[in-house]
Amino acid sequence: MGIGTLVAMLVTTLVVIGVLATQETYSLFLPGLLQGAWLTIQITILGALLAVVMGVLAALSRLYGPAPLRWLATVYVEIFRGTSALVQLFWLFFVLPQFGILIDAFSVAVLALGLNVGAYGSEVVRGAIGSVARGQWEASIALNMSRAQMLRRIILPQAFVAMIPPWGNLFIELLKSTALVSLITLGDLAFRAQQMNQTTLKTVPIFTLVLLIYLVMSLAITIGMRFLEQRASLGLARGRSA
Repeated sequence: MGIGTLVAMLVTTLVVIGVLATQETYSLFLPGLLQGAWLTIQITILGALLAVVMGVLAALSRLYGPAPLRWLATVYVEIFRGTSALVQLFWLFFVLPQFGILIDAFSVAVLALGLNVGAYGSEVVRGAIGSVARGQWEASIALNMSRAQMLRRIILPQAFVAMIPPWGNLFIELLKSTALVSLITLGDLAFRAQQMNQTTLKTVPIFTLVLLIYLVMSLAITIGMRFLEQRASLGLARGRSA
């Protein structure tokens, strides 16, 4: 599906939300849901940044780090891939205070979701680096590049293009996982919807709006990642032709 189609879907969804907002049944709930959506967006953005940093660091540590770093990176990846994001969220929020470590709910949400997605992202980075043609490595060695130069100038720019689609999928998963933070008292989109539904029992308008708002955010991520992929591929093609 091309960017044009995705943009058309995004615009259509926004128009539908706008039309529904003109109806009293829906307009009553939209402002509160948008406040929750803003918190969801903040958690998603910060969690995504943390995930990328941890994913890259863990992948490079496992590939090229000394033994202690490789061991730490492996432990991190296996723990956060092998346990539930919900359990990780609860552990950071409810268990750490038992050891005198107090973290506010917002920071816990960013940490838990960012570290969880970063563990999966590390495998994306590792696979993308491994997918670079062996001839590129050999050419870098022939040019007498250090490993750092090789990665920075030759390998990572090519691997970056291969990383973008799976990272886009992970960011969408992160967005959907933000619904879990309602269980640690954060007033995100899912939390606001549950509260409104419990007090008004207007299930259809509330969760119709929630579905559409999540779709808007998901489409925005997909469009952004597709655009980034196109630009990165174009830049790589220019570099090869040069």
